Amino acid sequence: MPTKMVSRRNFLGISAPGALAGAFALADPAAGAAQAAAIRRGDLPDLTIQEVKVYVLDARKLGAARDEGDERIAAIVTKSGIEGNYTLAERYWHPNWSNLGWLEYAKAALLGKSVLDLPALTSQWIPSKRRFGQLSYASAIDNCLWDILGKAVKLPVYRVLGAYSDRVRAYASSQHHKTVEDFVADLQRARADGFTAYKIHPPWLPGDTVDYKLDMEVAKAVRKQAGDDFPLLFDRVGGYTREEAIKVGRLLDELNYISYEDPIPTSDIDGLAQLAEALDIPVTIGEFIFSPYGYAEYIRRGACDVVRFIVDNIGGIVGGMKVGRLAECFSLECQPHNWGTALDHAVHFQCELAMPNCVWFEMTQPQGITDRPYFKDRIRIDKEGYVPAPTKPGLGYELDRDVLDNLTKTIER
Repeated sequence: MPTKMVSRRNFLGISAPGALAGAFALADPAAGAAQAAAIRRGDLPDLTIQEVKVYVLDARKLGAARDEGDERIAAIVTKSGIEGNYTLAERYWHPNWSNLGWLEYAKAALLGKSVLDLPALTSQWIPSKRRFGQLSYASAIDNCLWDILGKAVKLPVYRVLGAYSDRVRAYASSQHHKTVEDFVADLQRARADGFTAYKIHPPWLPGDTVDYKLDMEVAKAVRKQAGDDFPLLFDRVGGYTREEAIKVGRLLDELNYISYEDPIPTSDIDGLAQLAEALDIPVTIGEFIFSPYGYAEYIRRGACDVVRFIVDNIGGIVGGMKVGRLAECFSLECQPHNWGTALDHAVHFQCELAMPNCVWFEMTQPQGITDRPYFKDRIRIDKEGYVPAPTKPGLGYELDRDVLDNLTKTIER
């Protein structure tokens, strides 16, 4: 199946019917939600925030490894009884990362306020945040509030943002396997499951070191197994030197890979600009940028062809949509990160469905590995290799309250 490539070199001005609606929703989410539901803003339920709490889920009941610890889910509840949720995981390094203090921060910032004031509650237009990056606290708050807004108008969030599509094509995103044979077998499994594209996360060796020659053997073997026309992506997670990155990149050009993600550290803007200029394969960056205001310099200097983001790092769904719109204005594809539970996938998926310049949904491989028993819904590809949009309101994937109650060790208030 041919893939639609969108990059700095060949993206010629996508326009979205929902772009104006999306911009309106970001500026005034409550009015956008009412408009999307064809009701008056005054007919919205009481969205005054009455309670903030955290469900602490017992790791033993979840079957988690001892070092993974208990899972934590944020909850914001309005006077009308609508609850918004998001995970409080601690996976991604961030200069201000510490969700352990989220509850006290959120109570001080939110109680008695209205979800209608969402932009002011999570704004990043403050000098310290523009310089140093958004606190992860605000990301979880933002995602919970969007969940509430969608539920208030009985629509999934992407329809409030301004729907562009009702499904997104998925690629299977590998674990960091150890051998060439592991990756070939993983690709075969992905294809058998119905995926029409695949991304390699090459091996990490002892001491978090890399062997670029081994990575090149992986890239060659996977291309040989996949065939000439199967879309392949490659993500080194910032592990190469400039010299190693150019050698691997030239091979990926020869092998017709379609994305070269984080080949060198994100902080090396000069090196990324040199790679983007020297290679035909689109250079993809953004997971390790910690404010929506940090992307402009990379785009201005030609240091990326495809823009990527993690909502947890840039202020939530609002931050993600800002980055997607910025990329769109410069004719760049936006390829949001997806990794983790249904909530982690859901917040990025809602953005993807509202962005005209999004081509791919990243699905953790093997499919279903991050499922949790406390969700009623599962995120899966369809028979054509696409992920269909959720139909339930809010973030779109419903918590099973009976299961959640059974797994909850304590509720922090």
